[in-house]
Amino acid sequence: MNIGIIGAGEMGCCLASKFIRSGHAVSIANSRGPISLKQLAENIGAEAATLEDVTKSKKVIVVSIPQKNVQDLPKSIFSDLPKDVAVIDTGNYYPNLRDGVLPALVQSGIDSLWVQEQLGIPVVKVFNSILATSIMDLSRPQGEKDRIAIAVSGDDVNAKEVIFNLVDELGFDPFDLGNIRQSWKQQPGSPIYCRDINLSTLKKRIEALGTNWSEMQHMILTKRSADEKLMKADYGAYLRGLQ
Repeated sequence: MNIGIIGAGEMGCCLASKFIRSGHAVSIANSRGPISLKQLAENIGAEAATLEDVTKSKKVIVVSIPQKNVQDLPKSIFSDLPKDVAVIDTGNYYPNLRDGVLPALVQSGIDSLWVQEQLGIPVVKVFNSILATSIMDLSRPQGEKDRIAIAVSGDDVNAKEVIFNLVDELGFDPFDLGNIRQSWKQQPGSPIYCRDINLSTLKKRIEALGTNWSEMQHMILTKRSADEKLMKADYGAYLRGLQ
């Protein structure tokens, strides 16, 4: 399968490496152009690409950049995508640590809903609630008791099916969390965020959250994420990256 990745930070590089090991062809791009990625691409077996080329003839496109930079992506690279292309958003919104205040996102409170609106296409939120180091080191065979579960949310059922297969292929149990409006349950501050828990535990924690997004839920998640040590670890991964 041909996969394009926008973003060469820790998560983007981790996914590129893991996808290549699984036999997929991967192109990777960033805002600085393919020359800046030449050595990295050679090291992991990917192709360095421009933003314009990284989305062409792909089955899956991964957007793995800081939330504040999503609005700067050229809309043209997404405007003519075939309907069967799955677009992944791995991002998290860190207003205090990295992204600053994005008024429209603050108003909705749902990170990937805002990303979807910015890009003008449906996205699948996945790989945002697990550290890149966990993806690299903690994969397990299907059926193993302590296999880590990863939440997946989105509006496009067919795209999610493609992503479920990719998550399983990487060595994790995919969990269908619901549509993109339910993706708040996997945002920073939630009880499944960066927890490395199995499918049974993840389901219980999701069920305990209920289904309705409210101002109270927004306040609780915001307060938790402000003090969340694991969130800071995730942000630390960003700082060590190349985005």
